[in-house]
Amino acid sequence: MAKRDYYDVLGVPRDASDADIKKAFRKRAMALHPDQNKDNPDAEAQFKELSEANDILKDAEKRAAYDRFGHAAFEGGSGGGAHGADFASAFSTVFDDLFGDFMGGSRGGRQRSARGSDLRYNLPLSLETAFSGTRQTISVSRSDSCEQCSGTGSRGGSEPATCPTCSGLGQVRTQQGFFTMERTCPTCHGQGRVVSNPCRFCSGSGRQKRERQLNVRVPPGVETGTRIRLAGEGETGVRGGPSGDLYIFIEVERHPIFERDGVNLLCRVPLPMVTAALGGEIEVPTIDGGMSRVRIPAGAQSGKQLRLRNKGMPALRGSGRGDLFLDLNVETPVNLTSRQRELLQSFEEASDENSPEWSGFGRSVKQFWERMRG
Repeated sequence: MAKRDYYDVLGVPRDASDADIKKAFRKRAMALHPDQNKDNPDAEAQFKELSEANDILKDAEKRAAYDRFGHAAFEGGSGGGAHGADFASAFSTVFDDLFGDFMGGSRGGRQRSARGSDLRYNLPLSLETAFSGTRQTISVSRSDSCEQCSGTGSRGGSEPATCPTCSGLGQVRTQQGFFTMERTCPTCHGQGRVVSNPCRFCSGSGRQKRERQLNVRVPPGVETGTRIRLAGEGETGVRGGPSGDLYIFIEVERHPIFERDGVNLLCRVPLPMVTAALGGEIEVPTIDGGMSRVRIPAGAQSGKQLRLRNKGMPALRGSGRGDLFLDLNVETPVNLTSRQRELLQSFEEASDENSPEWSGFGRSVKQFWERMRG
C-alpha cells in the first residue's frame, strides 16, 4: 500500500512553518492516541504514521530531502521515526515531543543507547564523470568511539558511576502540591551515570572527532540530487548504540558544451551561413570523448534540431542511453571585406524567392497596411 503524503498526514500545507507543524502534530497526537480510540483497530497504525511524518517534517534537512524526492529519499535509509519500530518506541518519541519542554527535557537519556546521527557529504562531479561513473576516495570528519577509554569516557578503563542525584534514573522528581513534576537530572543530563575521572583524550564524552577515508563508487548516469547511502558510516552511536549513515549527494557541474535533460543532452551548434544554405557535413563532439560527423541539409534554419541516437547519458536504472540533440543556430557573417560585400550584394540582386519566410512576412505586412487604410 502506498504511503500517504506526510503533509496530508499532519494536515498542513507544504509551506507550513515549523511552529505550524509542531502545533498540528500535538493536536493530532492527542486525538489519535490509541487509549482514546480503543474501538478503532487502526488507531495504533495511524499513531505510528503520524509519528513518522512528524519525525521527517520537524527536521529541516530531512524535510528538504522529502520535499525534493518524496518517500524515495528514505527508502532503505534511516528515514522516519516510527517506521519499522515497535509501538512503545514510537510512543516514547511522541511523548518527548509533546511534553519534553514541560518536563524539562527529553526522557530518552535513561541509560539506553542512542543511534548516531546521519551525515551528509556533497560530492561535485563533472558531466563527463557522471557519464562514465567513477570510484573516489573522500575524507569525512565524524565522531568515533574514543580508543583510549573504549567509549566509556572514564580514564583508565574505569566504569562511570551511578549518578548520586537521580540514582541512575536520569530524571529527578519534585512535589508541588498534588502534582509530581519530573525533569532531566541536572547532574548527569539524563544519562543516569557520571564520569568522576574523565578520559583526558575525549574529556569524558567517550567520542573523538576523526578524519575517515572512504572509497565511494559512483555509478554511471548520476545527476544532481542523486543520493548514495553508506550504511553505518555516520556518527558513532552513544553508549554502544548503532552508528548513523552517511548520505552522499551528487552535484553535477554545468558543462560548457552540453546541457542535460534527464538522459538526453542538448548541444547548441553555431552554423556558418554558407553551410546552412548549401548543406554539408560538420563534426560535433560527443560526451564519451568522440566525434560524430553530421550531415546538414541544404537550407537549414536556426532552431532546427538534429538527433543523434544513443549519444546521450546512460540510464542510472536500467540499460541504454539517451540521445544527443543538436540545436542549429545559423550565424550571420561579421567583419566583411569589400570583396565579400560585393558578392553578397550580387547575390541579393540575383535572389528571387530564396527567403520564403521573409517574403511571406512582407505579404502579411502589406495586407495589414491595406486593412488599416480601410
